[in-house]
Amino acid sequence: MAVRKIEVDSMSFDISYDIVNKDKNVDCVILHGWGSNKELMKSAFSKYMPHFRHIYIDLPGFGGSSNDYSLTTKQYFTIIDKLLESLKVRKDIVIGHSFGGKVALLLDPKMLVLLSSAGILVKKPLKVRMKITLFKALKPFGGEKFYKLFATKDVEGMSKNMYETLKNVVDEDFSSLFSSYGGKALIFWGKEDRATPLSSGRKIASLIKESEFVEMEGDHYFFLRNSSEISQIIEEKYFDAHL
Repeated sequence: MAVRKIEVDSMSFDISYDIVNKDKNVDCVILHGWGSNKELMKSAFSKYMPHFRHIYIDLPGFGGSSNDYSLTTKQYFTIIDKLLESLKVRKDIVIGHSFGGKVALLLDPKMLVLLSSAGILVKKPLKVRMKITLFKALKPFGGEKFYKLFATKDVEGMSKNMYETLKNVVDEDFSSLFSSYGGKALIFWGKEDRATPLSSGRKIASLIKESEFVEMEGDHYFFLRNSSEISQIIEEKYFDAHL
């Protein structure tokens, strides 16, 4: 594990990362989802795709990477983009799971690989909508002090600034950004995913012109049981396109 200090907009971050297969010439950046870390992604992919140099990154506020600020997805992109530039990493392939999929899209790689990506708005259940309404009503009366009562399980044990960050990123509609992506995309999805439903994956596939959509058995973390097959497809499609 290595750590590099990155400064963006007068903010400072210590970003933790690992590089696997350091001698290879094709770079593959791998980004985790909300509440996760690079170790989960390493456990899935590090023993596969031997022809690629893997760059595993802890996004700010997760794993070994620091974050003392309330961030937006675009700021996450700026931070990671600056990290890659400092490491002289090319954006040949970028893999992103869930929230990491939105950051991966903004990085505009040659090949985009999405694993149950966030970015498509889905109507919240009534219970959640009522909770949000109550929180907004209490906010003028100091309701912010009780934010953990309203927070999702994703932010249990997290700091206030990370909860504010989640509020910034959770309801973003990236439909137009998916439509404007001009590279090749591989989109993998778990058939039993309840966090980002299968319909979101199908919509993303319809928005990206040069995309392939693959449904697999499993939930939001389907890639943990399908990492070998996913890796094989990524390798085949990348080398087919670059021969």
